[in-house]
Amino acid sequence: MHHLVKVSIWPLGMLLMGQALVGCGSGSQESAEVSEPASMPLQTGSAEQIVLAIGGESEEGYDPTLGWGRYGSPLFQSTLLKRDADLNIVNDLATDYTISEDGLTWTVTLRDDVVFSDGEPLTAADVAYTFNQAGESGGLTDVTVLEEAVAVDDTTVELRLAEPQSTFVNRLITLGIVPEHAHGPDYARNPIGSGPYQMVQWDEGQQLIVEANPNYYGEAPGLERLVFLFLEEDAAFAAAKAGQAQVASVPQSLAVQSIDGMTLYDVTSVDNRGLMFPFASATGETTPNGDPIGNDVTADRAIRQAVNYAIDRQALVDGVLEGYGSVAYGPVSGLAWEEPNAAIEDAQPEQAQEILAAGGWADTDGDGVLEKDGLKAEFTILYPANDSTRQALALAAAEMLKPVGIQANVEGRSWDEIEPAMHSNVVLFGWGSHDQTEMYNLYHSQAAQGDFYNAGYYANQAIDETLDLAMGAPSEAEAIAFWKAAQWDGNQGFTAQGDAAWAWLVNLDHTYFVSDCLDIGQPQVEPHGHGWPITANIAEWEWTCN
Repeated sequence: MHHLVKVSIWPLGMLLMGQALVGCGSGSQESAEVSEPASMPLQTGSAEQIVLAIGGESEEGYDPTLGWGRYGSPLFQSTLLKRDADLNIVNDLATDYTISEDGLTWTVTLRDDVVFSDGEPLTAADVAYTFNQAGESGGLTDVTVLEEAVAVDDTTVELRLAEPQSTFVNRLITLGIVPEHAHGPDYARNPIGSGPYQMVQWDEGQQLIVEANPNYYGEAPGLERLVFLFLEEDAAFAAAKAGQAQVASVPQSLAVQSIDGMTLYDVTSVDNRGLMFPFASATGETTPNGDPIGNDVTADRAIRQAVNYAIDRQALVDGVLEGYGSVAYGPVSGLAWEEPNAAIEDAQPEQAQEILAAGGWADTDGDGVLEKDGLKAEFTILYPANDSTRQALALAAAEMLKPVGIQANVEGRSWDEIEPAMHSNVVLFGWGSHDQTEMYNLYHSQAAQGDFYNAGYYANQAIDETLDLAMGAPSEAEAIAFWKAAQWDGNQGFTAQGDAAWAWLVNLDHTYFVSDCLDIGQPQVEPHGHGWPITANIAEWEWTCN
């Protein structure tokens, strides 16, 4: 769910011109109507500065203990571990880590040569403070399993858990370390860290300027200054085309175009899109906020399975995503913990009709829509109204369901309107993480608490038990068999052949235009679009032109 704020073309030029005034504390610029791209001053890029129009502004700021960086790449902060281009886990601040036999104590040893951007040393006390603070804050970074973090000495920290958790390694990968001495209420808007870049100026809703951290312990970044412009995707494309941005994130519909002097990067991601079904019947039950739970049509497994088999996912990739994507049959397509046997042969309307007939659905009045016990095979698909890709996916899916006798009504709404309705209507959601915890939260019955996790109130005790085995496994590697079994074990699972709790549709490729003068190395398989996933290796980026 990208958050993009519209900035018109003229302020774009003004903002870029304002960079020379950064040291004088120039503020944000007011928007104004206009202008032709040709009237803008050309920003050609250099090793001293590039401009990125890739969205990803964090309204809440840049405090990891509140959730910043939970999808990885916190930029201002560094992490204990990280994932390389092939998603292997490698050391960052850590030089080593061990896990006790009972899985309850993670002991991490640290580099002894790290300082924050303000020159103060980073020690185990800062690591312990960060983890404890993240636990106390109750932010979006889930460290609820942590009992306490304790600094044993300056370079050794123990992370003591209440119970073993195989996914805890992801907290070491994504939780940026903050300085205890400089962490307070204003930290999110004035972050200090030990990452490759430090914040210089943030004009909220418009631009963020960062510079290389001279105290960074790794190899010095190849680019001195980065300017992030927060533009809508069409404006980002216009900026790139006008030579105003050297990296621009664009929707797949614009990726088919070309820009002189720029190359399109088509980056594989686990940024998925799918139809979430309300799983329970509408019995009058409500969420803690009083929102209705359940839908009598989608509570029928025959309906959910028929949708899965009727939809032609490759047609969605080709027609909606312009080929920039891949089909998805589960929430982790393309990752090591995907169960390949959960895939089905889709685009099978005849099989969908057989499933529906076997489930007791028939068109008794000849209107083209099936009925069962007086109930029509009809539901509403909600999507965020400002997302043209989700709109197109929803409309295309609805058309694919008509021939099998399912009426899907498509409605675009704001998230404020979707939230109270998402437990009783089908929603076209987007997820995708390198952290298996997300899969647990989408499908475990205890995660259904009236918010975005398990919004459909899916519940299957056998699947809960399998997910618990995965979560409690001693390591990520030993958990994989259980993660796969929860998807489909040959007899049961939450995917299409089993409970069909969702109809996953596609994984998006993230599409960027990048200057031909910029070498961005090998991008990793990217998670959902929050933050700046393409910057995971930004310290390695180089300007190659004079």
